[in-house]
Amino acid sequence: MPRLESGAWSCSCAARARHAARPGEAAPKADAMQSPSPSAGRAEREASGGAATTWRQHLVQRSVVLFVVGAFMALVLNLLQIQRNVTLFPDEVIATLFSSAWWVPPCCGTAAAVVGLLYPCIDSHLGEPHKFKREWASVMRCIAVFVGINHASAKLDFANNVQLSLTLAALSLGLWWTFDRSRSGLGLGITIAFVATLITQFLVYNGVYQYTSPDFLYIRSWLPCIFFSGGVTVGNIGRQLAMGIPEKPHND
Repeated sequence: MPRLESGAWSCSCAARARHAARPGEAAPKADAMQSPSPSAGRAEREASGGAATTWRQHLVQRSVVLFVVGAFMALVLNLLQIQRNVTLFPDEVIATLFSSAWWVPPCCGTAAAVVGLLYPCIDSHLGEPHKFKREWASVMRCIAVFVGINHASAKLDFANNVQLSLTLAALSLGLWWTFDRSRSGLGLGITIAFVATLITQFLVYNGVYQYTSPDFLYIRSWLPCIFFSGGVTVGNIGRQLAMGIPEKPHND
């Protein structure tokens, strides 16, 4: 009898051990179900890579469009200033393309690309997407008003440059209020006007070109107004080009 009892006791212990081992055996299966398969991870990486490629393609396309627009507008508006003897270039420079210095179109095109890409980027960073008058008809009207402001700076005759500067400042703020009305647009416009004015002062100081009748150190006092309205205009073009473009993908 003692042998039978010891045999039964050992069998019950073995059964309990087998039952205790079953949850441990099921755990690896659960872990396997929770861990992603290699094919799923590969698909996610391919989708992320495709989104990044698409975003870069759109970025290059927008940069090219903004560069061409900036270079063309610089040629046209600079020619108007030269014809009205507002800006003076050396004689050997005037004989070049469209009576403009060779470096004006590429510099202005690059600046337009940077500004046009910066506006929607700042809007996204601030979490304030610009939705005021987001259509190409409004953008074209904004361009027309900017060209008119630049034309007025060369054509209008005032008793002094201060009156002309105040008039152009009012027109520039009116352009911002009519076609932008965003805090980021106002801040970037003022920043662009300040930086561009400093660069222009440096160029004129070093004799690259000059302005007739300067009244603001080496330049005309109304020039910051042109830079401000130009920044707002290029910013609107950049925002319109960025509409419907997927956001930059983030690597988790």
